[in-house]
Amino acid sequence: MAYTLGEAARATGKSKATISKAIKNGRISAVKDESGTFHIDPAELHRVYPSTVSNEHEETQDKPTENTVNEGLIRELQARLEAAQERLADKETVISDLREDRDKWRQQATALLADQRPKERFWARLIGKG
Repeated sequence: MAYTLGEAARATGKSKATISKAIKNGRISAVKDESGTFHIDPAELHRVYPSTVSNEHEETQDKPTENTVNEGLIRELQARLEAAQERLADKETVISDLREDRDKWRQQATALLADQRPKERFWARLIGKG
């Protein structure tokens, strides 16, 4: 069933003038009968202008599906975010542990470098010479 100009405007949410200009510019093909009424194929119209809600029955069926999809997507994104936060916390713990180890090694190296006094020989200390 073809749309008239007014029906096409309602189906797309556009004005009649917009639809008429699209026909005149060749963006939409339409047939004009002897009375001057345009007949526009729905597929041709919706190729250029997406359909708006055509009736209340379809609208009520689409909303729960969209909400379900959106809620599922939100849950999936929340789970991914929580997993990423856990991985980040684990990595921060590892970094903290590595910094502690580094600081201990640094202290030990500094202590060893500071203890550079001349060493007595073992036998000299034993005999009491030195």
